[in-house]
Amino acid sequence: MQAQDRHRVIAIDGPAASGKSSVARQLAKRLDFVYVNSGAMYRAVTWTVLNRAIEPDDKAAIAKFIGGVTLGGKLIDGEFHLLIDDVHLAAHLHEDRVNAEVSRVSTVPEIRKLLVQRMRDYAGRHDLVVEGRDIASVVFPDTPYKFYIDASPEVRSQRRAAQGHRDEIAQRDRADSSRAASPLIVAKDAQVIDTSHLTVEQVVDEIVKRLRDKQFNR
Repeated sequence: MQAQDRHRVIAIDGPAASGKSSVARQLAKRLDFVYVNSGAMYRAVTWTVLNRAIEPDDKAAIAKFIGGVTLGGKLIDGEFHLLIDDVHLAAHLHEDRVNAEVSRVSTVPEIRKLLVQRMRDYAGRHDLVVEGRDIASVVFPDTPYKFYIDASPEVRSQRRAAQGHRDEIAQRDRADSSRAASPLIVAKDAQVIDTSHLTVEQVVDEIVKRLRDKQFNR
């Protein structure tokens, strides 16, 4: 799919607990775009892999598994939800075992290729705000609307604990930044916003301002 065949895509990347999900969701509502959480898609696959008793480091078994499932989608309140074999997995996405293994499962090339294509296909039908770790660098490298949302490690750890999640921020950072397949990076043309001392609303306001500076029109 060529860039001109797509609807508009705003790409938002950043590390765990940087605030990118809350910002992306609110931005999508502000602009009346569809919100896509790519991390939720990888988490849904991870939960299903674990539920099928497949070892997270058995890449061959995971690749075979992903080739045999049906991936669907459902739009709920402006948000895209990945369905696997028609099952909606939102209630399971932040289980401790998913937190612990999503980085490993996400490195399987067959999974990344399939989910990237799903996001690109969806961009052919909707204007999107997509958040994740490789959206600007890999999934939608041609979009002119790229943002990298960050915060200090201390603030991110506090946010993660407040959310009730127990995964280790430093460990996630190392796994996401060092993986061979689509590592977490700041795309060279992305605009960086530090959210450490900003509210979600303030970050959204700043992004909207910068979009207008790029002649972005709703």
